[in-house]
Amino acid sequence: MTPPDRQPVLAGELVRLRPTVAADWDALFAVASDPLVWEVHPAHDRWQEPVFRAYFDAGLASGGALTILDRATGAVIGSSRYDNWKPEADEIEIGWTYLARAYWGGVYNREIKRLMLGHIHAHVRTVVFTVGETNVRSRRAMEKIGGVLRPGTEMRLMAGEMKPHVIYEIVRP
Repeated sequence: MTPPDRQPVLAGELVRLRPTVAADWDALFAVASDPLVWEVHPAHDRWQEPVFRAYFDAGLASGGALTILDRATGAVIGSSRYDNWKPEADEIEIGWTYLARAYWGGVYNREIKRLMLGHIHAHVRTVVFTVGETNVRSRRAMEKIGGVLRPGTEMRLMAGEMKPHVIYEIVRP
């Protein structure tokens, strides 16, 4: 099975997503260095430079990291990623998404996820999203875009501790 393109260029009315490159470090860290971006996230320390550096490097190594730009200004406003492709399950994960606070409120996240889902559903049947069990902000966002909660939890290492996560899925229409 041919792997799906995990670093497409996608454009909507509000945003443009393109492959993340090493030169995006300064702009992405400028967004990520706001502690409030990570306040309810299990990796609440990701605003710190060494922690964000590990996250950023893992994104580059994944081959699925995307930099999100505001179409109106060209400014870098965040990042997302395709990862953990499981061909045997016809499944891939979208996640690791964060946005500058000025872009919170749903409309930008909905367009980002609509573009990413539209692209990947042409290649993969099921998209999963792993969300910290107590991350109410992200859980609400998942429900707004049609994510269906799977039963159970999965433990992931975040901020030096194993923390429970829930899994949402969106199956190709």
